[in-house]
Amino acid sequence: MIKRLKLVIVNTDYCDYLRKFDKKVPYNFSKKENRPFVGVLFKIDDVEYFAPLSSPKEKHLKMSNSIDFLKIDNGKLGAVNFNNMIPITKNNYKKVILNKKFDNEDLDKYRILLDNQLAWLNAHYIQLRNKSKKLYKNYVKGKLNKKIKERCCNFKLLEEKCKEYNENIVASS
Repeated sequence: MIKRLKLVIVNTDYCDYLRKFDKKVPYNFSKKENRPFVGVLFKIDDVEYFAPLSSPKEKHLKMSNSIDFLKIDNGKLGAVNFNNMIPITKNNYKKVILNKKFDNEDLDKYRILLDNQLAWLNAHYIQLRNKSKKLYKNYVKGKLNKKIKERCCNFKLLEEKCKEYNENIVASS
């Protein structure tokens, strides 16, 4: 069975909450652009995780894949930043719908990029899954070198905070 990944936009309040406990949680909107924090969802054990995607940059073409970084189509379509992956539930994101063409040329180019990224990621799902699990397991077991560990979010702490955040949402509804 082929796993179909989906792209999502993370709720800003959720990211802001997690960042109170781990400064490595990325901001939902970059300072340069008003573009949302888009990434791909997958499971590690019983926890759903969000890994942010990066738009193509010249530097991606020169960079190598590593345990916490995966170039999409050799960097031509951007990259997946596993070091910034965060636990998430369906309460914390909205699915990105890619079948609607935009009148705005820049937005439509971005939609096409996301569609191409998603197609590549689905075609390489096993590689994506294995890389995310390997990083997670090595982080949790303390087997990462210091440099890589320092650029990763604290996955276990964020799992606890994800649970707290979502319990509070349910309690306040």
